[in-house]
Amino acid sequence: VQLQASGGGLAEPGGSVRLSCTASGSIVKINVMGWYRQVPGKERELVAHITTLGRIKYADFVKGRFAISRENRTNTVHLQMNTLAPEDTAVYYCTLRDSEKIYWGQGTQVTVSS
Repeated sequence: VQLQASGGGLAEPGGSVRLSCTASGSIVKINVMGWYRQVPGKERELVAHITTLGRIKYADFVKGRFAISRENRTNTVHLQMNTLAPEDTAVYYCTLRDSEKIYWGQGTQVTVSS
């Protein structure tokens, strides 16, 4: 399974960024796609994930600011991030998890700064 992410970049505090990620390869029909993030010196943490059936989990720090969605037909997951704060600055990783393992994308940088 390969994961190709797009989006990210620089945003001002209070601004928005949209991340997208498409999976390809031998994909199990039932899976969970999502996003993690990591800042230097800290562990990677879950941001949000969504199952094939649309069940969603958000990290507490999202606080209603982010929205995750997916398109099963194209194996694509989106993360709409609004009301961004400097502490959201991180490398964001797309993931796909099936019954056997978790696959990781290459990471995309999101920087929130004025």
